[in-house]
Amino acid sequence: MRAESKREAEAMNATSPWLRRKATLAGLVAAGIVALGCAAAGDIVAYDLPPESARYTFEAETNGVKTVWEYTSGKPTEADVSELQPCMGDVVGGVGECRPEPLIFLRYDLGLDLDNTVKAGSVHQVTIIGYYQEGLSTPPKVTDLRVEVSFDGGRSWQPAPTKAAGKNTYTATVKHPKRGQAAEGVGLRISAADSGGNTVKQTIPTAYRLR
Repeated sequence: MRAESKREAEAMNATSPWLRRKATLAGLVAAGIVALGCAAAGDIVAYDLPPESARYTFEAETNGVKTVWEYTSGKPTEADVSELQPCMGDVVGGVGECRPEPLIFLRYDLGLDLDNTVKAGSVHQVTIIGYYQEGLSTPPKVTDLRVEVSFDGGRSWQPAPTKAAGKNTYTATVKHPKRGQAAEGVGLRISAADSGGNTVKQTIPTAYRLR
């Protein structure tokens, strides 16, 4: 456990960082969780966050894809608890109300061909959708999303024109170089923010390859 002026909760190799106040993190290898109390049993980590509103950072990395969330969390109220998705903490002995944290997750439509590649030297569109865990009583709205691309394995990045394309949905236009100029494929780095001030930055060194 460690405490800093900006509370941090860090986790590595998390396939689904499912955060709940006064609840559990299933299938998560926790590197460090700042909380009033923290206990682990097997692959389940239960934790309590301080009741006062505070800013948190959560990091996860899986297969080279790094995601960093920054979000604000405070004490949940009874109205925050979903009847359809009860608190997991109640099942394992948790106390008090709980709810999912307002993390922005990202879903991609890369528009790949059947061989999971895209033609080199082409202008291509990628669609990114922001979404939240089920159980949030009033999910925020994604208000800004920016895309950067890399053709050298993430060593350098350049912005890609991005525009809104529906609720929590954005499209980015990527101009591909010749295949030899992107031997390591196309990397994507997405930064998004929502109406609640929550943010996410996800870096995919190789999202797809060119042919």
